Amino acid sequence: MNAQAAAGPLQGLRILDISTVVAGPFAATLLADLGADVLKVEIPGVGDALRALAPHKEGVPLWWKVTNRNKKGITLDLRKPEGRALLGKLVAERDVLVENFRPGTLDGWGVTREWLQAINPRLTILRVTGFGQTGPYRNRPGFARVFEAMSGFTRMCGEEGGTPLHLGYPISDAIGGLFGAIGVLSALYRLAEDPDSRGQEIDVSMTEAMLRTLDFLAIEYDQLGAVRTASGNRSQYAAPGNIYATADGKWASIAASTQSIFKRLCAALSLEHLLEDDRFSDNPSRVTNRDPLDEIVGGAIGKLPLAELRARLEAHEVGFSPIYDASDIFSDPQFAAREAIVRVPDSELGEVRMQCVVPRFSETPGGVRRAGPALGEHNEEVFGALGISAGELARLKAAKVI
Repeated sequence: MNAQAAAGPLQGLRILDISTVVAGPFAATLLADLGADVLKVEIPGVGDALRALAPHKEGVPLWWKVTNRNKKGITLDLRKPEGRALLGKLVAERDVLVENFRPGTLDGWGVTREWLQAINPRLTILRVTGFGQTGPYRNRPGFARVFEAMSGFTRMCGEEGGTPLHLGYPISDAIGGLFGAIGVLSALYRLAEDPDSRGQEIDVSMTEAMLRTLDFLAIEYDQLGAVRTASGNRSQYAAPGNIYATADGKWASIAASTQSIFKRLCAALSLEHLLEDDRFSDNPSRVTNRDPLDEIVGGAIGKLPLAELRARLEAHEVGFSPIYDASDIFSDPQFAAREAIVRVPDSELGEVRMQCVVPRFSETPGGVRRAGPALGEHNEEVFGALGISAGELARLKAAKVI
């Protein structure tokens, strides 16, 4: 379906996004991908801090283009009385407000829940912060690496016995955004079921979201007293599971997470004798003896070029992948067949390519309609629709309200 024609299952939902950087905007964009009408608000002149983060092309922020795609963009200084008044007009016609300021910041500007819901009683308010709206850390500054480190995630990354490792992408921001989007949809479902109910506040702590993602971390410590630490590229719950070097200097990620897959892997690598070895009779035994097992499996893989390894594993239905970089993604036939990378119009760069919408709906598919807007790109359109004249817009711009 043409991206321009795709409406999405959330068509008709109206969201005001006053959040910054990644987590809050990502939550709003996930909903925009599925058809929601999202209006992005930025501080006049400087804009969202994400605009300053690499990568850039001729000064145009590329990360911004994806994180804030499918949105219209305006500038508005909420700290000023006239800015707050304009915010009230926007809130009156929106279903959801997304914000990620430190707790109490909006209250200090007079943008309290009471003020917002006096204007729009059914307004759903998503608040995304590092540590949540309560607790002794509620006012602490934070960023993705803090949340990942505090959740226990960073301690699980890196080589065994080595320095804990941060990933090259702020994964906790994306995970916090996912939980935020789920929260919005859950609150809206309740409103639909009870037309007389009041809009809810949704409190998303990115640290808690990251902790929740690590399913076994807490119960393992609670029941076994075990502290999960790093194990390099090895799977911590199944063996063999690692990244293995091939004869031609390539890398392949392989995991034999069930008994049947292990048997097929042995057949693919001509290692059937391992099935008679008590050390490798079942997964718990293989995890205990993963050092000698990895040496054997890695040795067999190291004698094969990647193409031959692929052919053998695919013939025996063993899941694996070469370690891709971005160029591999752009040339992979599966991604191409699924149109996982789509072409998107952009007001500054003409056309850009980025990831498709996830998930896919059979009857009401979402689509990527536009890349993230230029700073204040839709000021005249949006404020004009509120009945503000061109002269008044010029005055508000001169006063740095918009």
